[in-house]
Amino acid sequence: MGKIIIVASGKGGTGKTTVTANIGAALAMRGNLVALVDMDMGCRNLDITLGLESSIVYDIFDVIEENCDLDEALIKDTRYENLYFIPAPQTRDTSSVEDEAVKGIWEKLSSRFDYCLVDAPAGIDGGFLYAAMGADSAILVTMPEVTALRDGDRAISVLEDMGVEDVKVVINRVRSDMIDKGIMMNMDDCVDMLGVPVLGIVPDDEELMVAALKGTLAVSAENSRAGQAFLNIAARLMGEEVPIMEFDEKESFFDKVKKLFGK
Repeated sequence: MGKIIIVASGKGGTGKTTVTANIGAALAMRGNLVALVDMDMGCRNLDITLGLESSIVYDIFDVIEENCDLDEALIKDTRYENLYFIPAPQTRDTSSVEDEAVKGIWEKLSSRFDYCLVDAPAGIDGGFLYAAMGADSAILVTMPEVTALRDGDRAISVLEDMGVEDVKVVINRVRSDMIDKGIMMNMDDCVDMLGVPVLGIVPDDEELMVAALKGTLAVSAENSRAGQAFLNIAARLMGEEVPIMEFDEKESFFDKVKKLFGK
């Protein structure tokens, strides 16, 4: 059985959708069969990030309500051999959707794919709860600033209450120069505030914007430090021991990350 991983954030603007797309592509590049599912009803963006918006016919709730079968909703990404995508509905009243029907979809996906990454909406309502229903583990995407970390900590608590105990954090859009100036929080404080293992740290990288303008992903850009960080995260998800990418940070931070990885 494959793994269902919810990619969550406590607030919007953390880059969660970009993280989902790049980690999914990185896993696919390493030979895994990967499905990316957008559960951000009404505010879907994963299709745009992947460049697949013009290919949409059905969405995840069409599958849940049996308006189509799973194969009809799955969209193959032509750039990455093993990557598939299911969009969220643009508008949807989910009040009549039965929990068991949602759980059934996660079971079908886990039986067919090595990894299913579920892009949950920011916050802890609606699609977040549906996304968490079938999750084996969670990736919390946050940024080194107080509001993102506080809201992220709340999301972690909700996930744990729902039985998702394997939660790791990706700290995104990190800039060492802003940390040095005290504009961003240092990594020590981020780790202390969340209290969950670090899966990866992604530097702020203009190649992310360049890739988006080209309709590609950072993992395919040779000189993208963010792309390399996503490739490293994918390797860690597969159980490999890969060092955290170094920044111009204090040594105590790297010592703490190593401890969180059990090294």
